[in-house]
Amino acid sequence: MSNIRKAFENNKAFIAFITCGDPDLETTKEVVKAAADNGADLIELGIPFSDPTAEGPVIQGANLRALTGGVTTDKIFDLVKELRKDVTIPMVFMTYANVVYSYGAERFISACREIGIDGIILPDLPFEEKEEFLPVCHKYGVDLISLIAPTSENRIAMIAKEAEGFIYVVSSLGVTGTRTSITTDLGSIVSAIRENTDVPCAIGFGISTPEQAKAMAAISDGAIVGSAIIKIIEKYGKDAPKYVGEYVSSMKQGVLAS
Repeated sequence: MSNIRKAFENNKAFIAFITCGDPDLETTKEVVKAAADNGADLIELGIPFSDPTAEGPVIQGANLRALTGGVTTDKIFDLVKELRKDVTIPMVFMTYANVVYSYGAERFISACREIGIDGIILPDLPFEEKEEFLPVCHKYGVDLISLIAPTSENRIAMIAKEAEGFIYVVSSLGVTGTRTSITTDLGSIVSAIRENTDVPCAIGFGISTPEQAKAMAAISDGAIVGSAIIKIIEKYGKDAPKYVGEYVSSMKQGVLAS
């Protein structure tokens, strides 16, 4: 069984996204620990990329700060090795196909296996082109996590049937960032997914309050939050772990209340 399934075993999952190296790798390490200690069931670690097409200004800013600070993929691998001494919950990388491609897919994915990364999310990898990475992921037991967006419509069944780990349901069109309201008909998307697979699905993009997390978890298997966490890190810098911990705790309560 995929290790990622553990995040969804007991109840609805709260998934936290954190950009590695913003403001520095030591702070990232403490933020990840704080999130795990306060109820996060799975952590998405963002590997910064210079042209993150799916990201709004908040996460773009985090990418820029991390890259300016000298973060590299190898340094992030070392960070995960350190984290795995304490953090037992599933962790996945979220990055761009170009990052994996330029590093060397085999080298990148085999390293994921060695350091304890359970899956990878590549938002810019079209479903039709996943074969470029999928065989290597299977070879090393790393889940290639699929995204389903409101525009997926007639492809939902196809993507769901082949999904592994969990399915990232994109709540709204456009880029990441907090939203005051989420208006997509997510219920019908989740229904279509459930008709085709028992792989859990979690909703992300635009969720920032416990109320939103509760509403999203009520119709799916969990809620994913990124920009709201990055804003806390941007505000508090090296002091952020404590505040991220408190925020994650409140969001986890929201998810559980669903």
